[in-house]
Amino acid sequence: MKACIMCGGAGTRLRPLTFKHPKPSIPILNKPSVRHLIEHLSREGFNEIVMTLGYMGERIEEQLGDGHMFGVHIDYVYEKEKLGTAGGVKNAEKYLKGEPFIVLGGDHVLNLDLREMYRFHEANDAPITIGLLSIDDPREFGIADMDINNRIHRFLEKPKSGQIFSNLASTGIYICSPSIFEWIPQGKKYDFAKDLFPFMLAADKKINGVLVRGKWTDVGSSAAYRQAQRWMLDSLPGTTIEGNFTTRNARIKGPLSIGNNVCIGSNSSLVGPIVIGENTTIGNNVLIGPYSVIGSNCTIEDNAKILSSYLFDNVFIGKESNISGGVVADETIIGEHCFLENGTVIGHKVLIGSNSTVHSGVKIWPEVVIDKDSSIKETVINYDYDASNDGS
Repeated sequence: MKACIMCGGAGTRLRPLTFKHPKPSIPILNKPSVRHLIEHLSREGFNEIVMTLGYMGERIEEQLGDGHMFGVHIDYVYEKEKLGTAGGVKNAEKYLKGEPFIVLGGDHVLNLDLREMYRFHEANDAPITIGLLSIDDPREFGIADMDINNRIHRFLEKPKSGQIFSNLASTGIYICSPSIFEWIPQGKKYDFAKDLFPFMLAADKKINGVLVRGKWTDVGSSAAYRQAQRWMLDSLPGTTIEGNFTTRNARIKGPLSIGNNVCIGSNSSLVGPIVIGENTTIGNNVLIGPYSVIGSNCTIEDNAKILSSYLFDNVFIGKESNISGGVVADETIIGEHCFLENGTVIGHKVLIGSNSTVHSGVKIWPEVVIDKDSSIKETVINYDYDASNDGS
């Protein structure tokens, strides 16, 4: 079975994390997010994959190769200009002919039964089937009005208050028959939700929906990213330790996944689920709470606290600092006695001076230096980088 993974977006809503990593490569449990997706597709029997690439696409191709390590074959198609979701799939048409295929976003994190969706599509006569999920607040998604026979009669992208006629939200997962290529213009920006679906409904062409069960999110914001990490941590099967592991009287309660050459100091406490990357050193009297991920080559000094937070690789946390519900990108240094409150997002190569506080929800752009004894209440932009943080 064939799959098309769309990876063209710049990930502006996830900034400052996506200045160094394309959105599908943002780490979840210390490996690129899209790798989890490909492993799931492989388990579901989708072993022919084409990826549509745009922003930092070379990085994604470098990380995944030809796919043989995941039991799949991957082809890559680059977009010279932005083509939209449907236009990007049209650009990969030569790889997707001959049989139905599934379309997903490269930022999707899920555990859905994709094979069941595919079989439903094969058993029915609509050229496209949309995966639908009932959610509390569908305003950031497309919503569908579906009848008892699974036919969709209305579809509205990102409804406003007063327009929410359904809480059935599109997951952005579509099963498509090759006939849809007849309705997508070549070389033109064209979206499934904004263009193709309204055209098909206006022309009385059949679109089906299928209700999916399980967990799904698109990692389009830092809040969704933290939620995706929690889901994946919940699936840890137990405690695994790879290679050398050193500890002195630490109190450890799983589940945990610990990489090679990790050292944990005296009287520290780790309460899972936690993932720790290789070559990471954790000092004495350190508390690492549930739902935390520590990258490779990190240093966490004595008396620090890491609570429901996510550190990328090569991060340094000084003595007696407290990170609560935050995300800290690669090569960032946080001094002693610092507090990062809930929802903070710190870009790569940031230096935060000792005795500083970063308030809830604040983002700090890459390569910013925060003086010691600072209280940061608003987002800090480095104008050597793009300042926008809305969009894809």
